[in-house]
Amino acid sequence: MNWNEVYINQSNCVTPLGFDVQSNFEALINGKSGIQKSVAYHQPGYISKIEDELLNQKFLEISKDSHFSKLEKMMILALFPLVQQNSIDKNTPLFVSTTKGNIEALKVSEKSDALLSKPAQNVADFFGFTQKPIVISNACVSGLLAIAVAKRMIQAGAYKNAFIVAGDLVSEFVLSGFHSFQAVSESPCKPYDVHRSGITLGEAAAAVYISSEKIKNQQNIMIKGDGSVNDANHISGPSRTGEGLYKSIASAMREAGVKPDEIDFISAHGTATPYNDEMEAIAFNRLELQKAPLHSLKGYYGHTLGASGLLETVLAIESAFQNRLIPSMGFENLGVTKPLNVIRSAEEKEIHRFLKTASGFGGCNTAVIFEKVN
Repeated sequence: MNWNEVYINQSNCVTPLGFDVQSNFEALINGKSGIQKSVAYHQPGYISKIEDELLNQKFLEISKDSHFSKLEKMMILALFPLVQQNSIDKNTPLFVSTTKGNIEALKVSEKSDALLSKPAQNVADFFGFTQKPIVISNACVSGLLAIAVAKRMIQAGAYKNAFIVAGDLVSEFVLSGFHSFQAVSESPCKPYDVHRSGITLGEAAAAVYISSEKIKNQQNIMIKGDGSVNDANHISGPSRTGEGLYKSIASAMREAGVKPDEIDFISAHGTATPYNDEMEAIAFNRLELQKAPLHSLKGYYGHTLGASGLLETVLAIESAFQNRLIPSMGFENLGVTKPLNVIRSAEEKEIHRFLKTASGFGGCNTAVIFEKVN
């Protein structure tokens, strides 16, 4: 079978560090983090949160409609420039990725607003999508998994193009949940570092437009291969051998037809919890990827749950276009038992292809390989 090639034509993101890709990328290169000390929902600590007033000001520039939730406004702002420049027809789908959606709606009488389909439909209606939105919710791999699912549908000929948006909030439900696991760091998170002690939570939205057609006369990002395997180890703990992640990456590499030394860098999940980072290190070493430059962006944004995979892909794409590696903030000394080449400085490097990985509760894992082509 001759599969269609699939490309990411355009991307955008909305985070505490900015409302477009360029401002976010410059902040990362300059070592600026969105994580700040806070007392959220009576829980002192560190989070990365978008200011409500700034978000509302930005939203007013495109709409005076006030009935949208914070998450919906974030998603709409992330999608807006993509929809402006790419047409929607009756066959164009919208993929919406989120882990918890409008979970805070459970506090009010209209609890149906907490259904994941509700914010997805509200965003779709704003832009005039005629198809019902496709909701992807699989813990913290959701944003990256949406790319893999949309890619496969386009390859199979179901669609010619698609929009994907992902978003999650720092809510009382999420914050208290991770505190109950005793998984929240008392200081900004330090992925892969010997002194890491847990996650920092964050919120963001990101969006991409993907198509079977590449943009002429410029560099393009092709989605070369993907894999998604569940290790079924534990409801919250990852496989100690990295089995699911190992098989996900191996599947993506087979489809992409690449060898370990052909991966120019890895944008890893890197939550800064002891077990996650150790699991990743084991999986990367099993695949002989320990020499590839690697970073986690959690030290800049915190863990943005279902948005993280798509957000980090968007920044990795910009890194590839700029031929510049983003450092892994918070890292000083390696704290896993297997070697990793963690990026320490914003150095220049010719980037042709990169690997993005994500892992989450319930044993889910996803890996996607992207390649820069003319």
